[in-house]
Order: sequence, then C-alpha cells, then structure tokens
Amino acid sequence: MSSDRNGNRGFDRRGGARGDVRRGRYAGREDASTRVGSDRRAGADRMAPGARDPRSRGGRTSGERRRVQTDWLHSDLANEPISRHGFLMAGLGLAGLAITARLADFQLVNADRYQAEADARRLTSQVLYAKRGTIYDRNGTVLASSVECKNVYVNPQLIEKKQRKKAIKALVEVLDVEEDFVSDLIDQDTTFAYVKRQVDEADAEILEKKNITGIEFEPAIKRVYPNGALASQVLGIVNVDNVGVSGLEKQYDEILTGVNGSLARERALDGSFIAGGAYKKVPAQDGMDIVLGLDANIQRVAEDALAEVVERVGAKNGSVMVSDPTTGEIICCCSYPTFDPTDLASASSADLNLRMVTDVYEPGSVFKSFVAAAAIEHEGMTPDTEFSVPAVVQVGDDQVRDADKRDYGMTMTLREMMRRSSNTGFVLVGQQVGADDFDAHVIGDFGFGASTGIDFPGESLGIIKDRDEYDGATLGSMSFGQALAVEPVQMVRAMSAIANKGVMTTPHFLKTRAGQEVDWTDGETRVVSEETARAVADMMRTVVDEGTGKLAQVVGYEVSGKTGTAERAAEGQNGYLEDNYMSSFMGFVSTSDPRAMCYITLDGTAAGSDAATPVFRTIMETALPALGIKPTR
Repeated sequence: MSSDRNGNRGFDRRGGARGDVRRGRYAGREDASTRVGSDRRAGADRMAPGARDPRSRGGRTSGERRRVQTDWLHSDLANEPISRHGFLMAGLGLAGLAITARLADFQLVNADRYQAEADARRLTSQVLYAKRGTIYDRNGTVLASSVECKNVYVNPQLIEKKQRKKAIKALVEVLDVEEDFVSDLIDQDTTFAYVKRQVDEADAEILEKKNITGIEFEPAIKRVYPNGALASQVLGIVNVDNVGVSGLEKQYDEILTGVNGSLARERALDGSFIAGGAYKKVPAQDGMDIVLGLDANIQRVAEDALAEVVERVGAKNGSVMVSDPTTGEIICCCSYPTFDPTDLASASSADLNLRMVTDVYEPGSVFKSFVAAAAIEHEGMTPDTEFSVPAVVQVGDDQVRDADKRDYGMTMTLREMMRRSSNTGFVLVGQQVGADDFDAHVIGDFGFGASTGIDFPGESLGIIKDRDEYDGATLGSMSFGQALAVEPVQMVRAMSAIANKGVMTTPHFLKTRAGQEVDWTDGETRVVSEETARAVADMMRTVVDEGTGKLAQVVGYEVSGKTGTAERAAEGQNGYLEDNYMSSFMGFVSTSDPRAMCYITLDGTAAGSDAATPVFRTIMETALPALGIKPTR
C-alpha cells in the first residue's frame, strides 16, 4: 500500500500501490470498479482461511487478471467508450423523429383522412332531397309533382325514462304505427332510428308541438298525384327514396331526378346537436319538368269508358290508346283494371302494367289491313281485285270459315273482303302474296316483332315465327291475324303508316322537356306508297260506313277502321278456347286527313268486336273537339 501525491491510498490491479505503472491494454485507464470496490476487496482479504473469494471464477484469486465490468451508474462519462449522455441524446433524437413523423402523418400525409374520420364521429349529415321534376299534360295540367314532408326518427339516447310512455303514445297516435314497433325502436342502443318516412307536414307539426326530446325530424320530399288514379299506369310510381320504379317515372328518372343536397351538423356524444357547432349546408338542385302529349280530359273519358265495357262484357282486361298518327304523339293510354298510386297496398303487380306495351295478343282481323296493304303494294292488287271465295278453306289441319257461317262460295273484291272481314277471303290473299313476301313485307316492313321505339319500359316484342319455321298452317292463319302474337302498340305503329300516307311514326309520350320540343322524326319509316295507304284507308272507311264497324261511326266525321275478333289460345295446350276472344277495333279520323287514331282491345271476353266499337265512338266524341279536329261531313 502506498500514498499518492494527494495523500490518497489504494491498490493497483496486482495488489501494488496506485502509483505503480500499469501495463497491458488497461494501461492509462482507471479501473472504476477497483476504485469503487476498494473497501469490499479489503473485506475480502480478511475472509476466513479456506473460504472462497466470491469475486473469483474457477478458483481464480484476486491477484489473477479478470474482465473489467463498467458501473454505468458511477462511471466516468468522459472516459466511457459509449457514454450515458450519448445514449440519452440518441434516445431523445429517436423520440423526436417519431413524434415529427407522427405529426407529419397527421398534418400533411393523411390529414384529409384523419379529418374525415374525426368529422364522421362528431358530424351528422342529413340528405336534403331534391324535388323531382313535375309532369304536365299537354294543357298544363299537373299529373305528378313533389311536395315537402318530414321523415320522423327517434334518438333513444335522449328519451328519458319518464318520457318513454309519452313518446310512444304520441308516435302511435299521430303516425298510425304499431306500439310494439315504436317500443322496440326506443329501446335500441342507437342515436338514430326511423319511425316513419314521408310524413305530411301537418302531422309532423303536431308531433313537434308536443316537444318531446328525442323525437326528431329531417326534411324530405314525396311524390303526389293530384288526379289520383288518372293515368297511373302511364305515370308509374317512385319508391320511398324518390326513384322511379315503373312507367314514365322510371323511363325518365334520370331527368326528373335532381341532385340531392346535404346538411351537416355537429353532435354531442349523446346525439344532441351542439349549439354553435359546425354547420354546412349544400342546397339541393331540383329535377327537370316534362310535358307529355297526354290530354287529362280525354284520358279520363277513355278510362271511364274502358272500365264500363270491361265490367259489362266480363272481359279479363282491356286497353285503349289514342294517338296522332302523323306524329306518333300519344294523347291517352290506359288499361283496366288499374291502380291508385296513393293506395299501393291494394294494387296487384298485374294492375301496374300498361298492357298496350307489356302484353301480347293474337291481333285478329285488324291485322288484315296490313295484309291488304302488302297485296296492293307488292302484288299489284287493287280494292276492286276479285276473288272466288269458298265457304270453307283448309288451313293446315283446320277448316277456316267466315263469321257468317255461310255454306256457299262468293265472288268478293278486296274491298268486300275488308267490309265483311272475310277470313276465307284473306287466306286466299295471303297465299297470293306468298310466304316469302308475307314475311318480308307484312311482318318485316310493318315492324312486327321489333321494338316500336316507344318511350316506355317493359316493351314486349311479340311471338312471331321466323320464315324457316313456317308450317302448313302458318301463312294461312297469319293472313287473318292468328298464329302470331304482337303487342298492341306495334299495331298502333303499323296502322300509323296507313293513316299517315305510308309513313310509319314512333309512338311516344314525351312532348317537351325543360321547355324544349323533343324531336321524334328519326323513327319515321316509309312502309308503303301514299297511293297504297290511301287505298287501304278508303277500304277501312267502307268497313265503318257499311260493314262490321258501323257502331264506330261518329256523327259529322269520316271514320276509317277495322274490327277484330281473335280466338284466345289455350295456355299450355294446342288449340283455342271456346267463347273467349280478344275483341278489338282500330280506327282513325278523318280518312283523308287523320289527326286522331284510337285502338281498343278487350281480352278474355265472349263478346265480339261490336263491344269495342262503341267505346271508340265515345272516346272520339270527346277527343275530336278537344283536339280542334273539325267535322268532315
């Protein structure tokens, strides 16, 4: 043991004095552990004889060389290989980088996402529904419009227990909803649950005046039909979200639908709105108004007349369409039975159909008009061309007779065949036209089996054999309107060619949108010459003046028309039903300058075409003056 110049005493690594020169790789370094543990080593020297020094390994004594261990708590920071200060600064640096990166993520990289997530937790957004465009008839009568209403909902978190019964009672009484339904809503663990949507403003006001916390309201829009069931099948319906699901509401949904707005407000945790909180309103943009070619007055007369005759003759259903054959504009259209859009719970899905467009029938003798046109246009016939017509004609396995059941043959002109509506005569005409020309010029040229272009959803294209599918009965049967099924609107479009000097027009409902006239001339197609069309129209005038269509006469006017009584095919089996017909009449006024054409069908009745002709007269007696069509006789 020795003393240093400061009077301190200690031992070196080998037990020598502190002042001795140190050797090896520890030379020049102060062994912190030997300094700190000097007292302990002194105690070790005083251990009992034979005791093992706990500091030694493998029996090494204190004098043997051992690994130096650093005491991080008391070591000399200046002389450590990696100091505590370095570790501390490195840790602080890494923490700073992490915080900086996190701040950058929040404020720069994903700022929008985090803001949106925060807003979603505290902001409630309500839809501000746009008003659907109004639908008008040709005279400005409102057929469909939208009005403001309220959606009623509850926030169960705000309804206190002592107010629970009062809230349930108020909702049941005012909204006419089931008590169990309301009770279940109020017991839900939520801050929002609809009770009833599209509630009238008056009823919502009654609820608001009760001032029950937790019963809340949001602005909404609903569709109304001021004329009730009038033209309901044409107009169609919308769902609770104001999306068109049938009729013209569906056809023109895109232009009738506006752009919804929104209202965002800040809520507290319990769902209540925060006074002075965030508020953002984006106004709704209302939809576009449209004007139809329909005339509400003519539509009402047609619906009433159709309902009366369907009930009177026991028909399964019936349809009517009135149009301008020179433009294709539809003036009225309906089917019966129909439905009331304000009472959809009572309507059947079949009653929503506008059968003029969606259903198909065997058209019967009205179809003879087109066979006659093809015969004149392509086979060189005239109204005065004569045929020797037998009492019975074999068509496939069937024998065909005329409605008069005569048992003798007759000489008939084409005009006489039209006047009498001779089935046997038109079988002969069809045979002269031939199967190839029949398929090309009757079926093809007049557009049967193809879309009419009508602006209405759900159009059926009919059931018509291709030329290579014809059998021994096909040509003869189709010549008098059997063995093919077409939609009534195809008949209307085809007849427009006869009425409109040989040019077929596109039937359509839409007249203007956003105040602009809609051009439908792209669908116009010439089918036959003006001379042929005039000849057929004149033969059809004879039908009304002298033949099977006498009951369709309208005082003061020339009327061209054709009757039809088609047998109804038995479903799921061959053959036809007894005393079950599709009775019809199609006519236009006037013969030389037609501006109104009407087609009536009565399906599933024992009555013949004489049940349809009076309906034509009734409708035309109202339509002609209303449309400004002056008498011609």
